[in-house]
Amino acid sequence: MDFSQEPPHSTLLHIQAKEPFNAEPLASSLSEFPITPEDLVYCRNHGPVREFDEGKYTLAVKGLVKQEANLSMAQIKAGWRVKEVVATLQCAGIRRNEMGAIKKVNGVPWKDGVIANCKWGGIPLRDVLLHCGIQPTTDNEQLHVCFDSYATLCEDDTYYGASIPLERALDEAADVLIAFEMNGEMLSPDHGGPLRVIVPGYLGARWVKWVDTITVCAHESPNFYQQRDYKILPPEIDTKDKARDQWSKYPSMTVLPLNSIVGSAQRTPDGKVFVKGFASPGANGNIKRVELSIDEGATWREAKITYQEGRWSWTLWEASLESAEEHGVVYSRAVDEGGDVQPKDGGWNVRGVAYNAWGVGRW
Repeated sequence: MDFSQEPPHSTLLHIQAKEPFNAEPLASSLSEFPITPEDLVYCRNHGPVREFDEGKYTLAVKGLVKQEANLSMAQIKAGWRVKEVVATLQCAGIRRNEMGAIKKVNGVPWKDGVIANCKWGGIPLRDVLLHCGIQPTTDNEQLHVCFDSYATLCEDDTYYGASIPLERALDEAADVLIAFEMNGEMLSPDHGGPLRVIVPGYLGARWVKWVDTITVCAHESPNFYQQRDYKILPPEIDTKDKARDQWSKYPSMTVLPLNSIVGSAQRTPDGKVFVKGFASPGANGNIKRVELSIDEGATWREAKITYQEGRWSWTLWEASLESAEEHGVVYSRAVDEGGDVQPKDGGWNVRGVAYNAWGVGRW
């Protein structure tokens, strides 16, 4: 793979791997901004970052549709209504380094910065699919929408691909977009420009960057990143060799679990401890409250929510805690609208995904 032609990357990110480029910001920096500035949006790649000429870029829509289409960027921007959605982009490997401290895992040793809350602009995928029309199928056949990027090289397959159920793609309330803007600006190459898929509520692996092909089909994407990666295997499958024949037995990940992270904790001149952080929703509604403990969970105090915007955004929170200790540990846990509570301990899996034990901060 040739990495020599990549555009400049943000200098505010901690580099976890140079080729492919994988980097994340500090959680303390993320906690300062309701909408994540581009320079603090993490970069997750499985191959070289490409820069494309928008005037030559096209999107193919094919498969089980009544009318296939090959759309230019001009057609995409002028042909449909444009919609904006605030949604949290999150890597499945967030906090993998913490899971790896329990037992070795496979993957980039991400800390807690592979998450970003942005305003995405683009056209609803639903509108494009309805324009092309869906071919009738048997009543018991579940269709899927596959997103592919043949424009980029990949480590583990000949292209990057993912899919979601057609039902979610057609749900107006699901806000699935074919996006060309982030925070009011054109999508940059690092974040999938000129086109990427936005699937609010789903893990970032389904938000395919540099998407150039959309296919309606009767099965999930056959791509490596849908079928042999981003799955939660049972803890007894603890090596790559044991996992080799097990991937097909377990479902592809969709929604990441309820989570919270302590971005910073520091003593203040008045003798208190000021704590800030963020929380991300799971499958049962957005965050209802965030609780903090400095006595290992014996007692909890509710934090103040300082930001939350709509169904798909993260939640920023802060609190000033009473403590006479010069140094200590603060734990966070989130509670969602459905009543789910972030667990004390996160489950272990060999891929190191979906870790969501209590957040931990130290002062």
